[in-house]
Amino acid sequence: MKTLLAFAFFLVAIPAAAEEQNPEALVKQVTAEVLEAIKGDKQLAAGDKQKALRLAEEKVIPHIDFEEATRLAVGRAWSQASPEQKKQLVAEFRRMLVRIYSSAIEPYQGQTIKVAPVRMKPGDTEVTVHNTFVRSGGKGIPFDYAMRKTEQGWKIYDIVVEGVSLVLTYRSEFDSLVKQEGVDGLIKRLAQKNTPAAVGGSAPKSGK
Repeated sequence: MKTLLAFAFFLVAIPAAAEEQNPEALVKQVTAEVLEAIKGDKQLAAGDKQKALRLAEEKVIPHIDFEEATRLAVGRAWSQASPEQKKQLVAEFRRMLVRIYSSAIEPYQGQTIKVAPVRMKPGDTEVTVHNTFVRSGGKGIPFDYAMRKTEQGWKIYDIVVEGVSLVLTYRSEFDSLVKQEGVDGLIKRLAQKNTPAAVGGSAPKSGK
């Protein structure tokens, strides 16, 4: 799942000029452009983590709704958090997801993504884009991008792999931490996992 997460995360490098496109066209365009970039760069194709992270910071991160993702992961405790605590939670959850992504990067070996047609009505502000992750000669793995329309355009707030939500897998762990240590305790634990010494370590137990 980590490999698929990294590849799916990598393929949401949404060009600023394309923000007004509908979600399906956006994902198709991004898939084609990013795959072309990978194939044209030997270091990226070889799984260069630093290059991939730089690309993520420049093009991917601005187009993921980390606040909505964090709100869903934290669950009921989100409403109890102060504005400053929410800010810290979003920052640490963002760091954690980027860390997981970086640890899962692998060399490009013909992987691609097939995007299914999206059914949506005028005025829809949330949509699911169904995709299939395909390795060269391998069986396809279904996954979805959960997207919502914001003032800055369409953004991804969750990736669902074979019916399992990346964001919601953390809810039970976070809820347990909040009950034991409070919101500040959750922030502290996330920060500890995100320290440089922990980058090469394991992700939270529920993030497989």
